[in-house]
This record gives sequence, C-alpha cells and structure tokens, in this order.
Amino acid sequence: MLARNFMNIGDKVRVLTVPASLPDGELNTRSVFELCVGHTFPIIGFRGDLLELEVGKVLGKEPYKDSIWIEPEHVEIVLT
Repeated sequence: MLARNFMNIGDKVRVLTVPASLPDGELNTRSVFELCVGHTFPIIGFRGDLLELEVGKVLGKEPYKDSIWIEPEHVEIVLT
C-alpha cells in the first residue's frame, strides 16, 4: 500500500527507527536519520512509497534547509 493512501501532506509523523540499509558516507545520512528518531515532522511530499520530511531543525537549521525520504514503516502518525 502506498503511503499516500493513508497519509497526507501536512500530517505529522514521529520517526521511530532508522532504515537498516542507510549508508553513512560524506553526507552523514545515517547520522541525520539517527538525530531524527523521536522527533515529529510534517510530511511535505511523496515519492512512490517514500515520505519527504523537512528535518533541518534537528541540525540546528531552519526546517526547510534539510529533508529526508523515509519509508512509512519507520514512522508513526501523530494525532493532534
């Protein structure tokens, strides 16, 4: 099932886990995902079954400065 079938842009999600297959090369991808665990972010886009989250705040930046693409099984919807 595609994420967009049960999640929408603007929904808030909490990152629960880091995908096991992430590399941690020059871009520190794994480290960024690890910093996101436990934090809540709004969904800003979709690509197939991936969710786009603006995560700059965990890096001390404006939220829009950095984003990640994550599978829905690694997040939970946060009801407000």
